[in-house]
Amino acid sequence: MLFNSHVFLLFFAAFLLLYWLVQANLRARNLLIVAASYLFYGWWDARFLVLVFLSTGLDYSVGLVLARTREPTKRKTWLALSIAGNLGMLGFFKYYNFFVNSAAIALGQLGILVHLPTLNIVLPVGISFYTFQTMSYAMDVYRGDLAATRSFLNFMAYVAFFPQLVAGPIERGRHLLPQFERPARITRAMLEEGLWLMLWGLFKKVVLADNLAPLVD
Repeated sequence: MLFNSHVFLLFFAAFLLLYWLVQANLRARNLLIVAASYLFYGWWDARFLVLVFLSTGLDYSVGLVLARTREPTKRKTWLALSIAGNLGMLGFFKYYNFFVNSAAIALGQLGILVHLPTLNIVLPVGISFYTFQTMSYAMDVYRGDLAATRSFLNFMAYVAFFPQLVAGPIERGRHLLPQFERPARITRAMLEEGLWLMLWGLFKKVVLADNLAPLVD
């Protein structure tokens, strides 16, 4: 679901209306954000929602363990688990075929002909953003810069928040996560500023970037 598509315009209009109706209820608001974000991400391929959920569950659990563990070795072990899990998932989807092909070429240069299996892997959209985002949360909790959240719903909203899920930026937990833990009300000034920023960004994408792309290529 591209930001400059008609389907996103309909999706966002429906989301904004529902958000307006439930904004006073913190839990309902965050449920809406999670549901909308998973719908947004799964629109392309719902199978990849499993990866978002796995990354979310991993670092939410690591954060809780780090919050109640004081022994340095155990804390480092759990942080290493977060790093290995996230980078392992990212590395598999981005670099498995690259390393397999490179190994086959290197062995071929040595006179060893092998046919190593490659996979028809589709790179999940935004995987770098949400894996690094959840991993940075675990690092912040490990360093004591952020208290571990007890709400899995709030953490799901932090990880999957659709405006920045597939295009960034990578938001630090101490900046974005607290915004899901406190009430917020939409004002007319906020709507006007947000609409202006969206239209300006859409202009730069559709009018400037898309037309300059052929020249750059």
